Amino acid sequence: MTYENFAPVQTNFHLFEAMRFHQAPEIIVKGLELGGEVRGIGEPPVPPAAPALANAIFALTGKRVRELPFNKSVNFA
Repeated sequence: MTYENFAPVQTNFHLFEAMRFHQAPEIIVKGLELGGEVRGIGEPPVPPAAPALANAIFALTGKRVRELPFNKSVNFA
């Protein structure tokens, strides 16, 4: 995001240019070996996605969505 006078210039996502792969910093992911079988190491980033989307819907509509799937409460068309 870019800022002027301590406020973001982008007012919504349509004005925000997402980071491209070549611009992203190197990310190193390490799994801890605590013994036993390793399972589910790829899922940790998934749980925050739903609350983040729910907060984005609230910011856009002013309506709190607390039940999945979100299309029960919000028309995305």
